[in-house]
Amino acid sequence: MAVAKNLTTYKTLAGSLDKLSTNDKLKTVLICGEPFLVRKAMNVLVPIMLKGESKQFGLDVLDGRTTPVGEIAEQAGTFSFLGTRKVIAVKDAPLFLLKAPPGEIRYSERDLAVLIRLVEEGIPDNHVLVFTTGTPDRRKKIYKIILEHGLVVDCSVSTGARKADLEEQQAVLRDISRQMLLRAGKQMPPDAFAALVDQTGFNPEVFANAIEKLLAYIGGRDQISAADIGAVIHKDKKDPIFALTNAMMERNVSKALTLLSSLLSDGFHPLQILKTFENQVRKLLAIKCCATGLNAGRAGGPTLKHMQFNAFKQMLLPAIVDWDANTLKADKAHMPLFSIEDGESKKKSTKLPANDLLLAPNPKNAYPIFQNFLKSENFTLEELTEALSVLADLDYRIKSSGMDAATGLENFIMTLCRTP
Repeated sequence: MAVAKNLTTYKTLAGSLDKLSTNDKLKTVLICGEPFLVRKAMNVLVPIMLKGESKQFGLDVLDGRTTPVGEIAEQAGTFSFLGTRKVIAVKDAPLFLLKAPPGEIRYSERDLAVLIRLVEEGIPDNHVLVFTTGTPDRRKKIYKIILEHGLVVDCSVSTGARKADLEEQQAVLRDISRQMLLRAGKQMPPDAFAALVDQTGFNPEVFANAIEKLLAYIGGRDQISAADIGAVIHKDKKDPIFALTNAMMERNVSKALTLLSSLLSDGFHPLQILKTFENQVRKLLAIKCCATGLNAGRAGGPTLKHMQFNAFKQMLLPAIVDWDANTLKADKAHMPLFSIEDGESKKKSTKLPANDLLLAPNPKNAYPIFQNFLKSENFTLEELTEALSVLADLDYRIKSSGMDAATGLENFIMTLCRTP
């Protein structure tokens, strides 16, 4: 059980820092588990692994969701330009992923074999390779190899509903609040803490952001009260709708039906959900038309479904921006259709209606655009056209005949998300 010495948790990490700071042989680190705790552990460990070197020159950060293993190995084996210590951080590495989301990669057995060989014998002295990931699979060879040759920082938290699970979750949130309040010189009594947890649930990221808002709200006061939480923090009802549309775009029928039931139970109006579906299908239709046109005008190269993010930015994003520009130009050409005559001034208003079908509203943030285009590949043009027609009919029947709206929405999800 010698490898147990190479395992620490988010609870015991602070007590291991002195020992880690003097460890010159550490070359591989895996930080896994709850995302907020993983990021927190990463921020603590990187300066220690750099041993005084500047992050600007000693830290290379790679996106594990899109970076091939060959590039990771190349970075790990390339010496720093200044010959100084080097940390290569691969964030969200799919070490234990069985199926990758659209547009992201998963490691094949050959990829994992390359990483195993890299961990065992391929990382130069003065280099440290760090992986961050979600829930680890401790049965996998890559996990066992990193545990044997490097360090594993396990930030996993039980997510069940048993008493022990809930106590562990409360302890994590209590520790986050204690540290943040201590730095700010503020306090939060137990009733306020309970009220805040009731609003955020076990979501460390949301919980920490809520405390930041509360600290700004109370200003010079020394204590956060339950009344402050009631005034500032509210359960966000938009997130479940986004989760529902994402499940629908992924054709995940069981997840979509579960989220629909939850939204209806929370008081969302069926027509509000139907309108969200309609907007999403219209957006997918616009993307599908654009993608079809771009593919028709492009010879060679990977198809959209198999395209990596960097290739998408270079090959398709400029054409998508042009597509949006042409859409706006077409709207301007049809401006007389939207003109309204003012009875008093006899002048016509030429203000265009808001165009919500722009495919790249913020080209500088290209990844969400990339994801939307990939998700559109889950449907055919005919399916989306039919879906829009079904939604229009469903909207009419709910408003005119008093039909069971929940059943209508469920049938729509099952029809759209069924296996093609």
